[in-house]
Amino acid sequence: MHTVEEKVDRLEKVLEGFIISVRDAQVRTETELRDFKDEMRKDRREMNIKWGEMAKKMGTMVEDLAAPSIPRIVKEKFGLEPRFFGIRVKKWLNGKVKEYDVIEVAGDYVFLNSTKSTLESSDIRDFIKDISVFREFFPEYEDKKIIGMVASLYEDDSVLKYAEKNGLIVLAVGDQIMEIKNTKGFKPKEW
Repeated sequence: MHTVEEKVDRLEKVLEGFIISVRDAQVRTETELRDFKDEMRKDRREMNIKWGEMAKKMGTMVEDLAAPSIPRIVKEKFGLEPRFFGIRVKKWLNGKVKEYDVIEVAGDYVFLNSTKSTLESSDIRDFIKDISVFREFFPEYEDKKIIGMVASLYEDDSVLKYAEKNGLIVLAVGDQIMEIKNTKGFKPKEW
């Protein structure tokens, strides 16, 4: 027979083994959980990079759809042939860079285009700022009137009205890839 002390000692050893086993399991669980969290962070970073790349590709895809339509639209609406046509034109001045999605020079005009996959009112405000500094970056067109165009896959009525209120031609997908969506009789602003 075992004495009470022996039983207590065995019970303490069993309990000690159990506690060690639980601690080991807890350490393994914490390690596995930390590894899982690290893997999830890595996957999230990779996914964010892929989303960013996809968003960039979507933006350039819309630009690639809009740009070829602009000379046709300028010819149809204004009867002018392009003298210069540039896509994604960048110019540096005093350490600053300015990029325009499309610049077309025709007659006495410079047509500037900003293209977004989804056009927002804030894009209109930003583009008007870009128009206001255009001559600083391109003084060679000082004598030209500027007409602004915004292009998108889809135009929301409120954004269309806001763009019109600010004198911008609005282009969106239509029967001929891109077409003017402004209301009949709209006259674009000349800067």
